[in-house]
Amino acid sequence: MRFFAKPDRLRGMVSFFGGIVLVMLRWPVIGMICQLYGLIYLFGQFFPIVAQSLENIPVIGEILRMPAIENFFSSFGKSTQGDRRAPV
Repeated sequence: MRFFAKPDRLRGMVSFFGGIVLVMLRWPVIGMICQLYGLIYLFGQFFPIVAQSLENIPVIGEILRMPAIENFFSSFGKSTQGDRRAPV
């Protein structure tokens, strides 16, 4: 619960739950876009960590080591300290 209690994650939570409300109010496309934005905002710092772990799998690792895909995953979760760690 500490993960969701931090004030800097309020935008992601509001976006995600607002998307659920929009889906229930029969605005499914806009609601799913809001939910996707909320998920990326909340858990975007996990993507580089997961990608780094998946690089050891034979087929997936070769795909993740391609320069374009590697740059895509490294763009998530930029920190000012330069170290990459889980955001909990």
